[in-house]
Amino acid sequence: MAERTALMAVYDKTGAVELARGLREVGYDVVSTGGTARALRRARVRTAEVADLTGFPEILGGRVKTLHPYVFGGILARATPAHRRALKRLKIRPIDLVAVNLYPFEEAARRRGAAEAEVLEEIDVGGVALLRAAAKNYERLVVLSSPSQYADALARLREGFNELSWRRELAQAAFATTARYDVAITNYFGESKPRRKHFGDHMLLYYEKVLDTAYGENPHQRAAVYGGGASALRQLAGPPPSYNNFLDLSAAISLANELEGPACAVVKHGGPCGVAVASKLAEAFDRAWAADPLSAYGGVVAFNGPVDAAAAAATMAKGIYFHAVAAPSFASGVVDYLRTAKKWTDRLRIFAGKLARPEVDYRSVGGYVLAQEADRRPAARDRWEQLAGRKVEAVVMEDLRFAWTVAKYARSNAVVLAKELATLAIGAGSVNRLWPTQDAVRRAGEAARGAVAASDGFFPMGDAPEELCRAGVLAIVQPAGSKADELVVELARKYDVALFFAERRHFRH
Repeated sequence: MAERTALMAVYDKTGAVELARGLREVGYDVVSTGGTARALRRARVRTAEVADLTGFPEILGGRVKTLHPYVFGGILARATPAHRRALKRLKIRPIDLVAVNLYPFEEAARRRGAAEAEVLEEIDVGGVALLRAAAKNYERLVVLSSPSQYADALARLREGFNELSWRRELAQAAFATTARYDVAITNYFGESKPRRKHFGDHMLLYYEKVLDTAYGENPHQRAAVYGGGASALRQLAGPPPSYNNFLDLSAAISLANELEGPACAVVKHGGPCGVAVASKLAEAFDRAWAADPLSAYGGVVAFNGPVDAAAAAATMAKGIYFHAVAAPSFASGVVDYLRTAKKWTDRLRIFAGKLARPEVDYRSVGGYVLAQEADRRPAARDRWEQLAGRKVEAVVMEDLRFAWTVAKYARSNAVVLAKELATLAIGAGSVNRLWPTQDAVRRAGEAARGAVAASDGFFPMGDAPEELCRAGVLAIVQPAGSKADELVVELARKYDVALFFAERRHFRH
């Protein structure tokens, strides 16, 4: 018998044969559970079964395999004289390495139409216990919780690099594995209760680090980006995005992908400064940039379609610096062009793919976490009721739907002026609704005449809508619900402006 013993119980057999073979080469006896043992023997790797160690067979169709004092005593025993004497007296063999991965509960829970009995069978009990026990005793044991760790582990063991710090890192990874597993199980049970999906008595979240950012909102703040595995956004070029870059990317990508037709959104400091839809992406960019060229500098550009050479050239033609460009994909050669077109483009971050659309939004506030259903329904699908004014043409309605969508992504209080599927001016992020209205009207100038306006919240007084009416807008859309609704209706009638009340608001605080 070898001096050291390894226990393997793996559902995912990836790399298991190579691991077992390598462990035997460096002096481990290998003990494995039923399915793992069969896979190793088929590959002609010598292994004992857990039943050989415990003298007790697997029972209940494999539900109980490793839950035995001869297994857990061998794992949990510390390297102390008292524990050594206890193992010797009870004839328990120390276990020095544990390699376990778990039943695929998360996949079973996501399986459409899966009966609860099927899902419950995929809850691993023994495997979780093995990982936790081995991780707890990392000072003596090596614990492997993923096939991705096998190659490095074998290389270290062959060279004799079995440092305590490494074993501690493996223990942390094992506890992270069981934590994620427990989160998935807890959320499954919570979501099965009517009316309590996502908003039960407990909220458990699990995210893995995607990247470290240079800093947070300010240079003195550390920050990182964590993901839940649902997003498919890939960085193709440039340095890692900053915390603020990622906030802007999120807003720009989400807005661009909510628009119909080739669209471009330019976002700065979390809000849109120019947005447009056109027949081609290059034109969409030109019109989005023209809406606010001053603010576009240092912003983020997002397209909702594959970026071709023309769109890339249009983006670079303005000669101003953008932090990032994002699109679902890029034509051949376009990424290389963007990286070299200007002297500063080696710092341009380029992203391909889309962001996931989560069901719940979370925000931390002074030790609390706010959770709400995400505002996922496209704003353009909202139902409206016309309360005043002329009957408008289809093109005006398209502009209204466009402006309403842009307003959803602007910080409240937000007022958007648009014409021909492009923003003219966006007033946003103010503590009242009059100032952003005045700002948008001022910056749009004479172009406001014949444009449309969207307000993300209702008008609490008549001052802001009268500003829009005097500027010559053709139509206004706003949510209903203010005590001033009747006053706004009367103003629209007075100026013969088409006024629509939306069934819902899209307030972005």
